[in-house]
Amino acid sequence: MSYTETIGSRTYRFADLKTLMAKASPQRSGDQLAGVAAASEEERVAAKMALAEVPLRTFLNEALIPYESDEVTRLVIDDHSPQAFAEISHLTVGDFRNWLLSTTTDADALTRIAAGLTPEMVAAVSKLMRNQDLIAAARKRPVITRFRNTVGLPGHMSVRLQPNHPTDDVKGIAASMLDGLMYGCGDAMIGINPASDNLAAITRLLVMVDEFRQRYQVPTQSCVLTHVTNTIAAIEKGAPVDLVFQSIAGTEKANAGFGISLSLLQEAYEAGLSLKRGTVGNNLMYFETGQGSALSADAHFGVDQQTCEVRAYAIARKFNPFLVNTVVGFIGPEYLYDGKQITRAGLEDHFCGKLLGVPMGCDICYTNHAEADQDDMDNLLTLLGVAGINFIMGIPGADDVMLNYQSTSFHDALYVRDVLGLRRAPEFEEWLESMQIADARGALLSASTQQPLLEGVRDWMGIE
Repeated sequence: MSYTETIGSRTYRFADLKTLMAKASPQRSGDQLAGVAAASEEERVAAKMALAEVPLRTFLNEALIPYESDEVTRLVIDDHSPQAFAEISHLTVGDFRNWLLSTTTDADALTRIAAGLTPEMVAAVSKLMRNQDLIAAARKRPVITRFRNTVGLPGHMSVRLQPNHPTDDVKGIAASMLDGLMYGCGDAMIGINPASDNLAAITRLLVMVDEFRQRYQVPTQSCVLTHVTNTIAAIEKGAPVDLVFQSIAGTEKANAGFGISLSLLQEAYEAGLSLKRGTVGNNLMYFETGQGSALSADAHFGVDQQTCEVRAYAIARKFNPFLVNTVVGFIGPEYLYDGKQITRAGLEDHFCGKLLGVPMGCDICYTNHAEADQDDMDNLLTLLGVAGINFIMGIPGADDVMLNYQSTSFHDALYVRDVLGLRRAPEFEEWLESMQIADARGALLSASTQQPLLEGVRDWMGIE
């Protein structure tokens, strides 16, 4: 089905829904690289106007990537709930935007319709929204998950402590981990990106973090971000696996490039559940995503990069994840050129994920060859804090020494919690108070008060 829109004396024609969606997208370098972006701002406006008139029902009948050839499309269509969709089934995309922003649409309403939304519907409405709209609507939709603590409560924001090391040195990782805990970070999880996929090295890191967690009774969860097949192997060998990690994308072909399929993710999910390591809940999958991954794998099929990204969230919600992390600026300026594009993408991803019922966090980051700097990250951090982000990253000095990119620091988490009045996961805050790291309000205590724990951990780990 084709679509048209007239502006003045010029009529714009869009061959199909996939083309219309791409042309309506805000400007970004990835879509320009793929050759699917609007040729002018006027064409972009025309596409938005035409998209606003598209009935939501259309997305159930016009697949952007064919059902027969893509298991992600099949997942989206097969898991769609007509009952949940009924409440909004009469709306167009433009009407849906107005419904989302209405003062009468609350968290209960957004929860009711979540199973009736497809990623394409959610991506479409985001293209009609200003940044403030994305923030206002996402803020209405908390998504709460539990493993050893509770993440995503309104008025709370957690931090993934990322103590990476370029050689996977256990003492180096432990030192960074301790540093982050002293700043009150780590309630989302302690998550290590290993420099090696060697199973013995991965197991060594899992054991170290788990021994620390048990010794000091820390109510958090750990993860070593290795390929899901390595995690399954580690589970089979008895390693102490909490969260099961995998990078995912929005098409079957892109996921094949990651070496995964829906059936493999199901196997990993069941393996994780079999361990029964959660204490307050059993959300245990950890997924990472990022706009541009399908394009970089030549697996986007002419679909714009943001819509491909949102399709990945349909995979995530299938497996009841504890955390989903859009690593927003990591792939590079070929896909998100500058601070403005990174900011917009981060707000889009958070909004779209939350609308689909996914517990969204964001690695607010950029690579050193992007037209972005830490001021851009400060802006996005603040906006996402207002929007109700579930978690952000905590990295020593905001500079990852293993992955070589710029993110957010332990101090950045203190800043955003202070200015927005955000708390940590409640179980983690109780632990911080019991260990004399923070007071009952969540404010950090002085270094002298923290010294006994600091010295005890140093002695245990053999850290100078």
